[in-house]
Amino acid sequence: MKKLINKPENYVKEMLEGLYIAHPDLITYTDNDIHCLVTANKKEGKVGIATGGGSGHLPLFLGYVGKGMLDACSVGDVFQSPSAEQMHACTKYIDSGAGVLYIYGNYNGDIFNFDMAAEQADFEDNIKVESVVAGDDVASAAPVEKGAKNTRRGVAGIVFVYKCAGAAADAMLSLSEVKRIAEKACANVRTMGVALTPCIVPRVGKPGFSIGEDEMEIGMGIHGETGIRRSKLEQADKVTEEMVTKIINDIPFQKRDEVAVMVNGLGATPLDEQYIIVRKVDELMKKNELKVHRYYVGEYVTSLEMAGVSISIMKLDDELKKYLDAPAQTPFFTQI
Repeated sequence: MKKLINKPENYVKEMLEGLYIAHPDLITYTDNDIHCLVTANKKEGKVGIATGGGSGHLPLFLGYVGKGMLDACSVGDVFQSPSAEQMHACTKYIDSGAGVLYIYGNYNGDIFNFDMAAEQADFEDNIKVESVVAGDDVASAAPVEKGAKNTRRGVAGIVFVYKCAGAAADAMLSLSEVKRIAEKACANVRTMGVALTPCIVPRVGKPGFSIGEDEMEIGMGIHGETGIRRSKLEQADKVTEEMVTKIINDIPFQKRDEVAVMVNGLGATPLDEQYIIVRKVDELMKKNELKVHRYYVGEYVTSLEMAGVSISIMKLDDELKKYLDAPAQTPFFTQI
């Protein structure tokens, strides 16, 4: 393990301390617990939006707390869910009478603890809490049948959900309307990724899985979950076409639909390579007669130092486009 850290057991604590030092105008914490990260600019009367999850994925999850997006994030250890008590503390802080919406990824630990926190908030504080669970990873399960439970993992597409729901809440929509927007965003976003290298959890000190120097794995999850195929490393254009084709076939899109596209680095992929991917994505969008309204390129959801990329595509209509385009400012996301 080669990392610029101190003691592995202090990894998350010291990371959070650095974030609060760097961004005091945007974030602070509550309940005397630095794992309960909240906005420094609470807006009274609006629906509060909270998320949470394990560390190791910066900017996800906590990096999207700020103006026009999220209001709170409960922070777990690396790849581990935060506690229900931490989620409850965040909920109490951001509630201002309009209720709270939880948006989080489709992982069992998060689901269990968020559900428990929602029950606490209702029983102890009379706070109305609704939840939206994001599951956009097309590689992790078959397409979701109407009315069936979504078993897909939540990955980078959740950032689009944060953005649209956050803008809706900032526009002072009701809890039911903000939830509707979040669910609509979830229903219209899909993601596919490819991993080239493993990552090392600091407390473990060794890679979480092994992959050959000349190999890649299509569809691998952000914690190293098994993908859909492993092979020798292929050229960027071929890999991109496979991922985009699976996404397009999954929604499916109609010709002349407008979309937003995110090309996301997983932690150790140079921007140079990400823009090579963008070039091929754009060619495929034109080939399929899809109009790209916005591109987002960079690191939005990572897995420590994993090399690889994910591609997320969200189908837009006028309503989603309005909320996607709204201004926002967080430690890791600024849109004017």
